[in-house]
Amino acid sequence: MSYEKVSQAEHIIVGSKQVVKALKAGSIREVIVADDADVHVIDKIIYTAKDMNVSISHVDSMKKLGKACGIEVGAAAVAITV
Repeated sequence: MSYEKVSQAEHIIVGSKQVVKALKAGSIREVIVADDADVHVIDKIIYTAKDMNVSISHVDSMKKLGKACGIEVGAAAVAITV
């Protein structure tokens, strides 16, 4: 389900550093994180999203999440913008 949300979204932000930056700017509607990503990579994203009251969805695969974004590599986190 979340893979479909990502592939159908008009504007997304890919990558942990970019997602955290956008969360702090307040321009994110939802964050999707891959459960197979390293914990130290997604911890800051999850913490920041909770702090900013942004909903968090989980998917099982970085590879599938990257594919849903239209990139050739895996994605640990993706944000859907407002």
